[in-house]
Amino acid sequence: MSWLGAVPAWCWWLIALVLVAGGQQYRVVVAQGETGTARAELADYRLQVAERDRRAASQVRTEEQRRQAVADKEGESARQQLELAQGRAAAAESAAGGLRGEIDRLRAGHRATCDTVAAQQRKAGTSAVVVLGGLLEDADRMAGSCAAALERSRIAGLACESIYNGLSIKGREDSERSLR
Repeated sequence: MSWLGAVPAWCWWLIALVLVAGGQQYRVVVAQGETGTARAELADYRLQVAERDRRAASQVRTEEQRRQAVADKEGESARQQLELAQGRAAAAESAAGGLRGEIDRLRAGHRATCDTVAAQQRKAGTSAVVVLGGLLEDADRMAGSCAAALERSRIAGLACESIYNGLSIKGREDSERSLR
């Protein structure tokens, strides 16, 4: 044990300091290796998340485009049907105008053919023809406007239903299947 006593005390302190510093250096090297591994894992995770985000955004864009295409198609179909209905309504209005003209002609003919001898009958007959003719004209106008409104409403309802069906879960499932 004499050789232990031969070593000065400051050397023992130096040896302890070197051992502690070496241990700390080893811990730093191990921590740096773990940090590098963690950084690589983090970079991989970020790449995976970015790829998932890109795929999700692509699916959302595809679904949005599909929905817009369905809405555009149905909107165009509804516009065409409305134009057709407006054409039919114009033809019906033209026919109604002809009927109103015929009613006016009948009224005028009735007045001309009435006998002056039967003045009372003529007044009663004229008033009945005038009242019935007026009622017929009003009913015709009302029926035309109601028919046009109902046709527009029907076309709009069918367009809404078609758009809804195109955007429904089944439509979404079809578009997801097409992506795979």
